[in-house]
Amino acid sequence: MARPLRNATVFRFLFISTMMLLASITRSLPLRRLSASSIPYHRRRLLSAASSQRHRPSKSFPCPLWSASFSFCLDRRGKSTIPVHCSAAHMAAASDESLDSNPLLQDFALPPFDTVEPKHVRPGILELLKKLDADLVELERIVEPTWPKLVEPLEKIVDRLQVVWGVVNHLKSVKDSPELRSAIEEVQPEKVKFQLRLGQSKAIYDAFKAIQNSSSWTTLSDARKRIVDGQIKEAVLNGVALEDELKKKFNEIEQELEKLSQKFSENVLDATKKFEKLITDKKEIEGLPATALGLAAQTAVSKGHENATPENGPWIITLDAPSYMSVMQHAKNRSLREEVYRAYVTRSSSGDLDNTPIINQILKLRLEKAKLLGYKNYAEVSMTMKMATVERANELLEKLRTASWDPAIQDMEDIKTFASNAGAAEANELTHWDITFWSERLRESKYDINEEELRPYFSLPKVMDGLFALAKKLFDINIEPADGLAPVWNSDVRFYAVKDSLNNPIAYFYFDPYSRPSEKRDGAWMDEVFARSCVLARDGAPVRLPIAHMVCNQTPPFGNKPSLMTFREVETVFHEFGHALQHMLTRQDEGLVSGIRGIEWDAVELPSQFMENWCYHRNTLMSIAKHYETGEPLPEDVYRRLLAAKTFRAGSLSLRQIRFASLDLELHTKYVPDGPESIFDVDQRVGRRTQVIPVLPEDRFLCSFSHIFAGGYAAGYYSYKWAEVLSADAFSAFEDAGLDSDKAIEETGHRFRETILALGGGRSPLQVFVDFRGREPSPEPLLRHNGLLPVAA
Repeated sequence: MARPLRNATVFRFLFISTMMLLASITRSLPLRRLSASSIPYHRRRLLSAASSQRHRPSKSFPCPLWSASFSFCLDRRGKSTIPVHCSAAHMAAASDESLDSNPLLQDFALPPFDTVEPKHVRPGILELLKKLDADLVELERIVEPTWPKLVEPLEKIVDRLQVVWGVVNHLKSVKDSPELRSAIEEVQPEKVKFQLRLGQSKAIYDAFKAIQNSSSWTTLSDARKRIVDGQIKEAVLNGVALEDELKKKFNEIEQELEKLSQKFSENVLDATKKFEKLITDKKEIEGLPATALGLAAQTAVSKGHENATPENGPWIITLDAPSYMSVMQHAKNRSLREEVYRAYVTRSSSGDLDNTPIINQILKLRLEKAKLLGYKNYAEVSMTMKMATVERANELLEKLRTASWDPAIQDMEDIKTFASNAGAAEANELTHWDITFWSERLRESKYDINEEELRPYFSLPKVMDGLFALAKKLFDINIEPADGLAPVWNSDVRFYAVKDSLNNPIAYFYFDPYSRPSEKRDGAWMDEVFARSCVLARDGAPVRLPIAHMVCNQTPPFGNKPSLMTFREVETVFHEFGHALQHMLTRQDEGLVSGIRGIEWDAVELPSQFMENWCYHRNTLMSIAKHYETGEPLPEDVYRRLLAAKTFRAGSLSLRQIRFASLDLELHTKYVPDGPESIFDVDQRVGRRTQVIPVLPEDRFLCSFSHIFAGGYAAGYYSYKWAEVLSADAFSAFEDAGLDSDKAIEETGHRFRETILALGGGRSPLQVFVDFRGREPSPEPLLRHNGLLPVAA
């Protein structure tokens, strides 16, 4: 029997954080707008005009490395929103002629994703930085400790860089090319210089301090107080207090860290693309379902094998998530599973794409940066903008580890017994490339559920219809297609309008659902295009509406079939939509803390993980689970088995996340660069206490751990478990109210919208949670949902 977490009191202590100041959470703002002049006036009003009602929606964020699908929400760049000085020589490089037509420099109402090309990046970004630098000089000249003379002009500078750089960075994520990489690499140092110049502005820092110390401080709203506190704290973390040589050294470190993170990400993408296994003998891929064979044949066609078919091949296996997971789950060929698994966990660990020296240098520079700022380690720097402290994060992980360990041991025993009864030769020596395969067989046997046989019930169009219907019930919003209103980067991308109960637009979002291994990075993520803002409203509207994008990497349509999703892919879409909702449904008009901005990092996963719970809600699931050909609903007995399987291997899956989070904290607290232990030694040591089967000696997972080396999760991966406690407790409010009552769901959903989704970063996460739940968080719902409470409880 699992040892339970001791009690809720301990966890209340864990969540009462002393550091709840806002963090201006930066995102790669990868969505683009149309030129304002190219949109009819009534459409511009649609995009800009705020609803006459006060009701407005709220926010969104990224995702973890899932045990089942390896999908993740990677959209945190870990960079300050405060932007550095551009050299005159670089600025003069762009010709006036090219600048006039450069789409990045137009006053667009929607990002021009369809017209931005690599050739536009260098001249466009350099000219933008030149303009913003002039704006910053002027702000410093006239700055006063008032909102109109400080915060409003600052927001305009910060936002413009976020939006334009976001267009470029987004295209790199979804439409990568050598030319685009080269262009970004060339201008990135100037962009970082400007960010540092702005972040280290003494005039701006002093003005914020003056507001904080003024007699009018007590009259400010909570949101404005959080903006002031957060900007002061961020300025310190940006090195505003450093002088001369120390500041020079700090800025050199920031430049190098930006370069290293970019290279890390590129290496992971290139290593993933590099692996291709051509198979001509169907016996080698026995067990792969029809969807996987179709995808493998489709990949082969794209690689020049024009006559490839799902039935007769040839087939190409890749390390892209849909291909990789199908092999791990279904390939009977053990040697194939081993080959693909080893390739996956050693990505970016050798040759020209080796990320090992990059990781070592990143960790070394982060530690040096922390010490320059007066901290013992980088984790302490990271935690200054989060709910938790290092000690509380570790305490939570340890309590969850002890609750998960015994169930994980039992999981392994169950798999071994099942494999042995099935006559598997490897039953007594099951290893990493066997676990997923035999787990899937056990799940099929125990619950009579076959993941592939469920796919026809989860077609993407039906799933999206059901998801939007749920949003209508919970939050009283309507979501309608708006394709053609905004330019897109790929023909598969959809554009949607979010409307209130009076049919007024309150937000928009893009959705890019399918895997494109040749140009699109792996995983799933949400990011902002525009944040809601009164200061940045246009065309006479009272507020600029928020716009988000959601990006997934699920199985694309094949032949005449729509995209048929695994249940894990369904959960991923719900997860990302939760992030998007928090961005879009904000009612916060202060742009620096609206939507997902300004929310402590370890609280941002609450809405996304909350939305996943609805995948198991009967009425919701039945509304999306309809056979794509016949329209028949998912059989009732299948739903019951799916619900029963929810906690299958919960202990093992929990430990996997705990391994990643513990490893992250270990590397950013105790690891000594160039010391006696290598980064892989640390991984082995952490793995021994968080994994039932020890990590392979040759495992190089760290070399593709983009969350902490190319995203914003450095010393923050624990956030997934931290927020999981919050999200499970939030969903339990609906359980308490009654999941069978539409009225109860609607009333509780309204309260969730008005607190968790509406308040953005304008109020501390713990206060927002208490506003919704009426009390502080408890870990009990999470343990109960995962089947990790002792039976007696």
